[in-house]
Amino acid sequence: MLEVIKPLQQLLSEKESFKQPGDASLLETPFLVVEEASLSRAQQGLTQRPTMSIRAKIIMGFFVLFLLCAGASITFYILGGRIDQKLKFMEAGSSFTFEIQQARRFEKNFFLYKTNLVDALENVQTARELLKIQEKDISAVIGKEKWQTMMAHIDRYEKLLDKLRNAKDVEGTTQESYGDIEGELRQHGAEMIALAMNLVQQERREVETLSKLSRQIPLVFLAVLLVLIIYLTHFLAQQIVGPLNRFVEYTRRIARGDFSPIQPAKRYKDEFSRLAIAINWMLDQLQKNQELYIQSRKMAAIGTLTSGIAHELNNPLNNICITTESLLDELEDLSDNEKKKRLRDIYAQAERAGGTVRNLLDFTRVDQPSFVAVSVQELLSSTLRLTKHEMELSNVDLKYLSAESGLLVQGDFGQLQQVFLNLIINAIQAMPRGGGLTISVREEDPDQVRIDITDTGVGIPQAIISEIFDPFFTTKEKGTGLGLSISYSIIRKHGGKILVNSQINHGSTFSVYLARSLGKRRSE
Repeated sequence: MLEVIKPLQQLLSEKESFKQPGDASLLETPFLVVEEASLSRAQQGLTQRPTMSIRAKIIMGFFVLFLLCAGASITFYILGGRIDQKLKFMEAGSSFTFEIQQARRFEKNFFLYKTNLVDALENVQTARELLKIQEKDISAVIGKEKWQTMMAHIDRYEKLLDKLRNAKDVEGTTQESYGDIEGELRQHGAEMIALAMNLVQQERREVETLSKLSRQIPLVFLAVLLVLIIYLTHFLAQQIVGPLNRFVEYTRRIARGDFSPIQPAKRYKDEFSRLAIAINWMLDQLQKNQELYIQSRKMAAIGTLTSGIAHELNNPLNNICITTESLLDELEDLSDNEKKKRLRDIYAQAERAGGTVRNLLDFTRVDQPSFVAVSVQELLSSTLRLTKHEMELSNVDLKYLSAESGLLVQGDFGQLQQVFLNLIINAIQAMPRGGGLTISVREEDPDQVRIDITDTGVGIPQAIISEIFDPFFTTKEKGTGLGLSISYSIIRKHGGKILVNSQINHGSTFSVYLARSLGKRRSE
């Protein structure tokens, strides 16, 4: 028994624990053990970084956009104010020019006809009042100095008109005596008109320039806004989409069984750092729960193995003891034929116990299979020849379907034959009143071959499908419960998997997936 128990204990102590059929992790790596020190270092690295949250970055980005919009609005406001001031100045300048031109017209009439001098004075006074009323707006546009120059000209012009009016009232004043006054009047009047017109023309050009600038600013603003939006989009994508992609990879790694903790990937701590801390804590809890699960599975398997060994060996040994005892008690009274019969019973029971031990040794054997290119057709054909007589006796009709006759798999011919022999015999035994057995072979993908063994038998209850690959679990009266366990172990050593689909009273399908071989088949 020690030869059986020791390899069983070795098998149960390995990281590879028995899994339920259909488990997608059959072809994946085992769980990696994470040290507490590594997890602690990862958590400290995640928590001890300076904080720069994504929320703060988003707020900063939109604040920059707000500043840009505010700057554009302020610029438009200032331009609008400047244009409004200049338009008011142009209006005032035009009115001023008009009043001075009227005064000069009346001035000329005076020198020609000695009339309208009072009208000229009224126009000059109107122009003066206009300059005083609009002093603030005009000074804001052309400056205080130019406004004072205009006031000085109009003051001088008005004094000359008063002087001219006083001279008119003096008897004996001749036309020649107006000569000096006339020349100075013309000089100041011309300077006032020229200055006002120049200023108005200058401001008109500036208004045109500001108007053109106000049309260009929106285009510049839109260009800058577009560049800023593109940058913010790229920046936010790096800050959000990039970490999301990393966490997708983390989840895939965890699904593959790699429980190594997440390490810091950036200089600053943000919301994703808190997510990483939570995932690391989850990994720690998953690892602890996984260890507890493995231990519970080990204990359950040990209990099943112990009870199975006790049951499978105790029955034949008990029968041997009873038969031997009766033989000793009745040895002298029994005939030779009866003695031979009872000895054959003892031998049969010993063979039964030996068969159980051999199955256990096959189950716990850790020898690596010899992988070569194996023809699926030859493998199944040779296996079916071994079960041909059994199918005839059980009234089972065989249907063999193969999409391609030259499919090769990588494996050990003898061990794979043992697997399919066991699966076919199980299918035959599941149809005690006969039925149909279908074996189909197809290429699942370029790297894998799928072999389905389907029967029309009694089926397997869903409640026990997860246990049929456990050692010593059986629903047969005389079964050992090791056939499927051994088959499962062999297929797993070949890097494949076995899936089961079954319905009560509709039959079962065992699907075996094996790695396809592209090499040449070995010569038989």
